[in-house]
Amino acid sequence: MKHLIIIGDGMADHKVESLGGKTLLQYASTPYMDLLAKMGRTGRLITVPKGFPPGSEVANTSILGYNLEEVFQGRGPIEAASIGYEMEKGDLAIRCNIICIDKERIKNHHGGHLSTLEACELIDYLNEKLGSPKIKFISGIQYRHLLIIKGGNKHIVCAPPHDNPDKPWRPLMVKPEEGWEDKKDGDSMTAKQTADIINDLIIKSQALLPFHPINIKRRANHMDEANSIWTWSGGYRPAMLPLSQRFPQIKTGSVITAVDLIKGIGHYAGLKAVEVPGATGLSNTNYEGKVQAAIEALKTEDFVFLHVEASDEAGHDGDISLKLKTIEYLDQRILKPIYEEVVSWHNDPVCIAVLPDHPTPVEIRTHVSEPVPFVVWYPGITPDEVTTYDEESCLKGYYGLIDEGGLMDLLMNL
Repeated sequence: MKHLIIIGDGMADHKVESLGGKTLLQYASTPYMDLLAKMGRTGRLITVPKGFPPGSEVANTSILGYNLEEVFQGRGPIEAASIGYEMEKGDLAIRCNIICIDKERIKNHHGGHLSTLEACELIDYLNEKLGSPKIKFISGIQYRHLLIIKGGNKHIVCAPPHDNPDKPWRPLMVKPEEGWEDKKDGDSMTAKQTADIINDLIIKSQALLPFHPINIKRRANHMDEANSIWTWSGGYRPAMLPLSQRFPQIKTGSVITAVDLIKGIGHYAGLKAVEVPGATGLSNTNYEGKVQAAIEALKTEDFVFLHVEASDEAGHDGDISLKLKTIEYLDQRILKPIYEEVVSWHNDPVCIAVLPDHPTPVEIRTHVSEPVPFVVWYPGITPDEVTTYDEESCLKGYYGLIDEGGLMDLLMNL
């Protein structure tokens, strides 16, 4: 049996008063998720282990069955792999957003939905002005980039910008972990030295970026400026075994996503990244292209991990109507065509699992550490009593509550 995991990033939510006390999954029209729930089995999955931040880097690694205590090094090293930067000994790789600061507050974590073309020009500019043999900025996609510090110390405390919308930025600057202020990690500099370097780069970026032609033009067009870098989730190169060495059922596999982070997790998991033209990570992503890529991959691969970012971005923006639309798009433009294609593959059946990686409640605008609902379907499965897919219905599911990392064991043992 082949396996397809479809991730609606941040799709789960809380009950919203303006929606009649329903969650967005309950309110949205999702006939194909409901069909899978009616024909398959459901449950809830813990994707964020205790003590870990509820980010996509943690949740998606956990969904793929890895023990976070053993392999987690932060978001930066994962994105380094996806960008194609091979980390060297002594490298600290840390995620580097280009954000919008307005009136001394973090207005948004994405610089006004900066385009990749604009961002690459800004990253080149920062390298020219701030780069050195020990400091290097590496371009990613849209607002998501990377900072490499040679000899940097990972024991620092950073505030993810998407978790702190509308908050003053100065109190959120980087600090050394308690007890690590003057300590080194092997041959690294101290944690305080690393924090000081990053904070200096943040302040210098705010002096440079507003005067770049891109931001002058954005300002003239009344658009949010991409006027500061913001770093978070750094670490060293992780030690992750490929899925093929952990599960004999998976000889080959692919990952389909617009997000560097997920490509990086896939890289360390031994999955081939499938590039889809027009895949953006937003609600305007190329849904049909992702579907075609997934179907083609399933014809030759044992395992496909299909990730759609749009609901998470809408949740961070606090946009209820857009998040509802992204959930319905995932149902109609992703799940429907894939299900209608593979349901007839009797000689080569496909197991489909659908779930969020974590909730991004639209009224909170940030990730939370709560179990997520999931549904599993394959030809011949005995259904449970659940007939709709949402956070509340899945409480009654056959699989109950599964610990972190347990979904892969469940799927591989079907």
